[in-house]
Amino acid sequence: MKNTCFLLLLTVSLALSACGDNKPASKENAEDALTQVSDILEQEQDSAKAFKSSELLEQSCNKGDLKACATLAGRYYSGFEVEQDYTKAAQLYERACNGDIALSCFFLGLLYVNAHGVEQSYNQAAKFYEQACNGGVAEGCFNLGLLYDNGQGVKQDYAQAAKLYKQACNGGDTQGCYNLGNAYDNGQGVKQDYTQAAKLFEQACNGGVAQGCSNLGVLYANGQGVKQNYAQAVKLYEQVCNSGDATGCNNLGLSYAKGQGVRQNYAQAAKLFEQACNGGVAMGCYNLGVSYENGQGKQQDLSTAKEYFGKACDLGDQQGCDAYKKLNIQGY
Repeated sequence: MKNTCFLLLLTVSLALSACGDNKPASKENAEDALTQVSDILEQEQDSAKAFKSSELLEQSCNKGDLKACATLAGRYYSGFEVEQDYTKAAQLYERACNGDIALSCFFLGLLYVNAHGVEQSYNQAAKFYEQACNGGVAEGCFNLGLLYDNGQGVKQDYAQAAKLYKQACNGGDTQGCYNLGNAYDNGQGVKQDYTQAAKLFEQACNGGVAQGCSNLGVLYANGQGVKQNYAQAVKLYEQVCNSGDATGCNNLGLSYAKGQGVRQNYAQAAKLFEQACNGGVAMGCYNLGVSYENGQGKQQDLSTAKEYFGKACDLGDQQGCDAYKKLNIQGY
């Protein structure tokens, strides 16, 4: 029974952070950049339909049509009907950006962050994101906020990051709402305010940000900023888990393990922890290890428990490391 309480109480207090849901969402990763801004690229590609060929785009660009330069840059950036060429994209985006086409400044910032076609420079990225933000591109505000959050290219300033996330959120970028929610949740750059965090997580959730739904669920489970409602928490965790975000599966597993919002079911909890673990969630691996250790939802097997604690440890969970060490000393 003591170990059971250890599982439930510890994971309740750490579910939000251990699942990684309180980390700022990012649009900067090189492998994610095109996916994250696909809607913007589609807008550029729609504009490109007015032109018959890239040759005509280039001719128009050379005649001073900066919109044509921006559209052609988008083609080289995405490889749309031309061979992908980040260097050409950077040159064309810079030309368009200098002509006050804010969206081009945003893409140029992405290229500098990811060292695509230019030498990596967070200072330059910050400069171009700021131009994009000032020109009304919400994604530019968001990414500039990330740089202030991380102290990349600018002096770290959580208050400035929160301000930029708010600007992005107000401009329709729901990941900006999510990051601003995290700022209020953690009291980072703003005064801690769970009520405001809940509102922002709900806005992000409704905008398709799965982590926003997950964090809102945690607030409902803990009664922070909203009236405690385990059933609503479960509903949100299911939504996240079914969307393919494994953090939601872990939190849903906790609900089944504790019997909060659903009938207690250790077998279902273990199934969900396994799903979370397979999805790379350290806490899911740790909780699955505890399930094996206590024989809850799984046949008791300390060797298998040790294996999952090791996986949790490899994924960066200190509890997993400690539990692995304990069983290793015991000879398992």
